[in-house]
Amino acid sequence: MFWNIIWGAVIVLLLLSGLFDYIEWKVNIFIIIAVFALWVVSLYNSLIQLKNRVKEALSDIDVQLKRRFDLIPNVVETVKGYIQHEKGVLTSVTEARARVASQSGNALQREGAENALSNTLKTLFAVAENYPDLKANANFLDLQRELADTENKIQASRRFYNTTARDMNTQIESFPTSVIAKLFSFITVEFFKVEDEAEREPVKVKF
Repeated sequence: MFWNIIWGAVIVLLLLSGLFDYIEWKVNIFIIIAVFALWVVSLYNSLIQLKNRVKEALSDIDVQLKRRFDLIPNVVETVKGYIQHEKGVLTSVTEARARVASQSGNALQREGAENALSNTLKTLFAVAENYPDLKANANFLDLQRELADTENKIQASRRFYNTTARDMNTQIESFPTSVIAKLFSFITVEFFKVEDEAEREPVKVKF
């Protein structure tokens, strides 16, 4: 935004200098064209930088989601020997994981399935509270810590993405950058949404 103002001010000053004959128009017109071209390039580059930051933020979320996805089979394998009477919880986790695996696209496009998986994990750990032997299992505790850490990183990555997406959308929708954005087909991006209050809470770890 700062450089947009600077470039605009320079163009206005050059126009005024031509009107008052401070600079010959033959020279002035070329300077105006050159400055205008630099201004357009500057706006375009700023949009490219924001677009790349959005992609990077989305990629960071995918990394954390993949980490959680890979941890789940170990959790299920550790837990299933302890909660024989509540296998429906494990089935829900396994099915939710399978739905995530069946979906293509990036983390934003899989948001619904990923949130559903997160909710099944919360249910699983809530059930685990009723099994003292399971809670005392060192492997289970390590996996629980890793999942809780991963959930926190997922939420932090989503917040960072939303901030970056907001900055990009603001630029695209603000004049005069909106003109350049439309000219080069830049479009606004979607945000991650919190569907309900339960999804605001990460996986909890209790000892």
